[in-house]
Amino acid sequence: MNIHLDNVNLSSNNGPNSFAKKIEKYGKLNGLSFDYKNNADAFLTFIETKMVNPTVPVIQRLDGIYYNTKTDYSLLNKNIKRTYDIATGVIYQSEYGKKLVCKYFGDHPNGVVIHNGADVDLIEQTKPLNNSTLDKYEKIWVSAAAWRPHKRLRDNINYFLQHSNEKECLVVAGPTDTQVNNSRIYFVGNLPQRPLIALYKRADVFLHLAWLDCCPNVIVDARASGCKIICSSTGGSAEIAGPNATVLLEDEWDFEPVELYKPPVINFDKKVDNNTNVNYNMNNVAQKYKDFISRTVKERLG
Repeated sequence: MNIHLDNVNLSSNNGPNSFAKKIEKYGKLNGLSFDYKNNADAFLTFIETKMVNPTVPVIQRLDGIYYNTKTDYSLLNKNIKRTYDIATGVIYQSEYGKKLVCKYFGDHPNGVVIHNGADVDLIEQTKPLNNSTLDKYEKIWVSAAAWRPHKRLRDNINYFLQHSNEKECLVVAGPTDTQVNNSRIYFVGNLPQRPLIALYKRADVFLHLAWLDCCPNVIVDARASGCKIICSSTGGSAEIAGPNATVLLEDEWDFEPVELYKPPVINFDKKVDNNTNVNYNMNNVAQKYKDFISRTVKERLG
């Protein structure tokens, strides 16, 4: 089966495009092809498409939609909703993501939840980061994100400071203007995937207290690299954080529009052990994509 990836930039390292590279790599290992010189059997569309009357099935992969009251979220969602309506099948990244989309767009007749996966081959081939600065610490914490306000960088830092000792440090990856005058906190900026994996493999804890994050690839990659995950109960983070993760309990969101960049205060003392354990191996994820797309195409052809 030949798949065309739609609305994808394989030279970018952001979440959706990083996943596109994974699905292309592991999809090929599972018998799919991604040959743009030949006709597509299906389009795997990331979020939205510009196509008007597609002649082959469109499978829409959704990582959430817009609901921030400080934006015209209805306008921002317009083409995503149009794509949803013409899609032959929809892949939601988490149970949370499915609830969110169905709240705003309605139920889709052919939808499935497939969580994101980690490139386990790349992780196995990558050596832990060798860094003399980190050698003086007994425990390494990492946080990584595209640091917007709902990702809660300050809360990540404060949690670390309250739950660590002088022999532990925090490495913050991702673009940010925030700086903290603390000798145990290091800002390393935006890292390509392999150096980021090397950092995860050197680390002990991955801290991700983002509010309403749908299915963060950084959690999947960090977990697969051996990190213990600490995350918020909101969004889909806990679904992929693993059975040994620590989850900070927050009030459930009612899925009504909200000012996203003003997240509520998080209580560091309300925490539980996680009880979910989805398979993060990208080979398994790619097989699920193949099965769903194959079934959808067959049903479309009658």
